[in-house]
Amino acid sequence: MDDSGHSNLDYRNLFDLTGKRAVVVGGAGGIGRELVAGLVAFGAEVVVADRDLAAAQDVTSTLEGARAYELDVLAPQAIPRAAEALDPVDVLVLTAATNIRKRMVDYAPEEFERVVALNLRSSFELISAFGARMAQRGSGSIVAFTSIRAVTVEPGQGAYAATKAGLMQLVRTAAAELGPDGVRVNAVAPGVVETPLTEQIRANPEWGQAYSDKSALGRWSRPDELVGAVVYLASEASSFVTGSQLFVDGGWTAIDGRYTPPT
Repeated sequence: MDDSGHSNLDYRNLFDLTGKRAVVVGGAGGIGRELVAGLVAFGAEVVVADRDLAAAQDVTSTLEGARAYELDVLAPQAIPRAAEALDPVDVLVLTAATNIRKRMVDYAPEEFERVVALNLRSSFELISAFGARMAQRGSGSIVAFTSIRAVTVEPGQGAYAATKAGLMQLVRTAAAELGPDGVRVNAVAPGVVETPLTEQIRANPEWGQAYSDKSALGRWSRPDELVGAVVYLASEASSFVTGSQLFVDGGWTAIDGRYTPPT
């Protein structure tokens, strides 16, 4: 504090990630590649960890300060090996996920297992493996990607929604367990985002427009609009934030959205 009672922090540096190593799991995906670019822009050294090594290398080919690492999170012992090979890691971002849109009564057991394995079990293992090493060093930030489906559902989203709600509970528990060792754990919850995975929805004009109309902003999100939230949670700007879920959903979960009455 100075004589006026103000902090001596240089607030312009709050978002600076210079000297930090970040690992983006699923970093070759539509959202992941934007997060990689954003973290690099703020000074981080970024590892693009993805099961598609060629796609990860494509992401890193134009980004100085980024490198590719082949990681299939469902392969036995792949996560502990990655945690050891990439150590030390200051920031871990989890974006890898899958969805099978079916009514619960039509789900096959193997489909349910596939969604749970990637969305929930691998997240548990990643948080455990990387979080343990962060705790040993006394610092770190983990950012998981949940979804609006963690709190609100629609037909055909049962397994996906359950994994995202479960992931948020893992985030809260990890925040409680790792917080005393200086590790923060939070989540970003996107709404509907323009990525290759949502092309099926946007290809249906009625479906795509209905999703646009549901949010307060009346449109879909671009992948780059999620970068700010991740940089914030990765940086010292959020030094007292843990166990939280930051919605980047255009107001989807804030409003009713079914009908705008005359006023």
